[in-house]
Amino acid sequence: NLVIGICNGFQAIVNMGLLPGFDNDYATRSLALTFNDCGNFRDSWVHLKVNNSSPCVFTKGLENIELPVRHGEGKFYSDESTIKKLVANNQIVIQYAMPEGKPADGKFPYNPNGSVKDIAGICDPSGRIFGLMPHPEAYNHFTNHPDWTRRKENMKRLGENEYKQIPTGILIFKNAVDYITASQ
Repeated sequence: NLVIGICNGFQAIVNMGLLPGFDNDYATRSLALTFNDCGNFRDSWVHLKVNNSSPCVFTKGLENIELPVRHGEGKFYSDESTIKKLVANNQIVIQYAMPEGKPADGKFPYNPNGSVKDIAGICDPSGRIFGLMPHPEAYNHFTNHPDWTRRKENMKRLGENEYKQIPTGILIFKNAVDYITASQ
């Protein structure tokens, strides 16, 4: 089985204890998603760095991506020992980044909420439970991206068809479908 918790869904699976899932414990809450440091609701696009060493099924083959965020309570927080364990287990799947892919290092607006270690999403040790604050479902067509007109013109100049490009949001869900199909 696969589980994805997006935004409020991420908050729900964290509150239920499904994440981080250390030592097969899927009931103990050890993380929090709390109020953004900026003090308001954020509705913007963010740059994200994907951890290719993560076991996360949903992000296989992805590196630097862009997705929208829409939240007022998206700041990832936990104690230092939990963070160290997430790092050691490669469970930090995506982190807020600068446009060139370097860590945001907490810099607003690149890290839109003040998340510890720029964490935007984590998975359980199996990689089958994934929680993230950004919205992959909101990037399901190239016209969803705020820079789509410029990208469309650039692709035309290169002789490429923008309709053949699969948006990141779709790729995340395609990875899930591919995983399930391969396991049958």
